[in-house]
Amino acid sequence: MSLASRTGAVWRRREVVRTLVVRDLQVRYQRSWLGYVWTVLDPLAMSAIYFLVFVGIFKRGDVGHKPYFLFLVIGLLSWQWFSGTLTDTARSLLQDAKLVRSTNLPREVWVVRVVLAKGIEYVYSLPVLALFAIAYGLRGDVHFSWRLVLLPLGVALQFFLLVGIGLLLAPVTALVTDMQRVIRILLRMAFYATPVIYAQLKVPHPWNRILELNPMTGVLELQRAGFFREGLQVRAVLVSVVASVLIFLLGSWTFTRLERSVLKEI
Repeated sequence: MSLASRTGAVWRRREVVRTLVVRDLQVRYQRSWLGYVWTVLDPLAMSAIYFLVFVGIFKRGDVGHKPYFLFLVIGLLSWQWFSGTLTDTARSLLQDAKLVRSTNLPREVWVVRVVLAKGIEYVYSLPVLALFAIAYGLRGDVHFSWRLVLLPLGVALQFFLLVGIGLLLAPVTALVTDMQRVIRILLRMAFYATPVIYAQLKVPHPWNRILELNPMTGVLELQRAGFFREGLQVRAVLVSVVASVLIFLLGSWTFTRLERSVLKEI
């Protein structure tokens, strides 16, 4: 079955995907007192810690754009979506193994619903981001520009990238369960290789060029572009678009090739 056919099959089952996403969100928060608050509490706490370390202790708020706290919030909210999705998509086929085997749904559905559920959590966190942006804007620290329209494009690009990585990781992890530990280690390394707590513009040559190869660099450029005066790193965005397409194609091909082996294994 071609990529277009498999994509169409997932689209035709979009109501099922929606039901699975709603179920995931309900299960996640039904016994939680704070519920949605946890979505923003962790990135806000980490933003406060990094702000204290870099600005309060080392006096190095220049590692990112100003206001640095807003810079951190945007990056850490996006990273939470990224890291949480990779962790959950890797085990998505194993977690619902009985349903994966017994239903005639396209197996890609189990990856897409994770990306969507985590993406909805990210969208729910945007009002908090907006409050900080407005507060800084009233103080004159943020200069909003037309580039705010790039934020939804950055979100869409990240979604596309995460689906591709998820399609790659899910079948491999189902066959090699040690991959879950490998992913946790790689995510810790990737955090510092991604301009979450620093700006790619501040990285010296040639490391800034190497950093452009990280597809999340361009994603964060798009998501931050409308809040800061610094110019958009267009080359990083273009590299991110190309890399995301290639990763999606590789993930789709890998998922298709390993699907039968996965069904036998689980």
